[in-house]
Amino acid sequence: MKWTLHTVERFDDFAAAWDRINNAAGGLPFLRSNFIRSLLQHFRNGGERLAVLGAPGQERALCIVSSKRPAVWETYQPSQLPLGAWVMEPNLRHVDLLSSLLRALPGFPLLLAATQQDPFVHERPAAAATLRTLDYIQTGWIEVRNSFDEYWKSCSKQLQQNMRTQRSRLAREGTRGTLEVLTRPEQVAEAVADFGRLESAGWKGAQGTAVTADNEQGRFYRAVLEDFCRLGAARIYRYRFGDRVVAVDLCIESADVQVLLKTTYDESIKGLSPSSLLREEAYRQLFDEGRIRRIEFYGRVMEWTTRWTDCRRTLYHVNGYRWGIVPIAVARFAELRSALRRRAVAATPAN
Repeated sequence: MKWTLHTVERFDDFAAAWDRINNAAGGLPFLRSNFIRSLLQHFRNGGERLAVLGAPGQERALCIVSSKRPAVWETYQPSQLPLGAWVMEPNLRHVDLLSSLLRALPGFPLLLAATQQDPFVHERPAAAATLRTLDYIQTGWIEVRNSFDEYWKSCSKQLQQNMRTQRSRLAREGTRGTLEVLTRPEQVAEAVADFGRLESAGWKGAQGTAVTADNEQGRFYRAVLEDFCRLGAARIYRYRFGDRVVAVDLCIESADVQVLLKTTYDESIKGLSPSSLLREEAYRQLFDEGRIRRIEFYGRVMEWTTRWTDCRRTLYHVNGYRWGIVPIAVARFAELRSALRRRAVAATPAN
């Protein structure tokens, strides 16, 4: 298990190996080398290293890691990336790779974390002397099988009724709802600008976290979606009430999986759900086409997610430790800290 370390400027030298290994483990679109490359171009902190397991041409695992604090390293994990920047052959084990990589990293680290792992990609490992796993979030997905009508009957009765009510209201008001499916690179800039206008007008705009056409997030999503459109692997769903854009979903694909990267809608509209109207039509198309077999949300299961699917699984973190005593000491320290906090609260006089 020999690792070599490189600066991330050499990522392109290993892009083919990265894609080969990712494809062997399910080929998720956001783990493709072109997605990771765009992330590095827009969201680097300067301390990332590329780690490669195996001789040139015989690579078996690759990851991007950085040290956030003394003695601790973790996989590259910007918020735009649903899973950690880690690919490995399906027959390899986290416990072996983390243990060997810990000894190859500089600075004598005690902990290496492979963040946000997916049991659909790699089975969750059992705890070991030098390895622990932690729950991250539950995420949902839709199995695209049989017909849309059969799927729709399996959705919540409330969702079905809501959609009938909303479409009846639009018809009474003479408002036409239109779904547009954008797949060409030259359509991306306008769609990202539309996305930014909607998101900036909502709560994310108030928090300063919204995508805009001219901020780093907007430039990233434009670059990624243009790239994936050129590969025939992106779909931007845009929904209109008349001429007014009211919802946008940004999606990328690989093989038979579609991933929802970002979603937004016009929050000023009351009594209607533009995103739900968009998805009903978009999912009907996907079921009718038969290309996609799984629609992935890759976000935390929310109330709106449960309207569309009962499927859920738990993403997880994997912590690898240099010695078996380290996780025991960390757990004991956490217990002691909790006990001290409880004691401090108990000793605080009541107001």
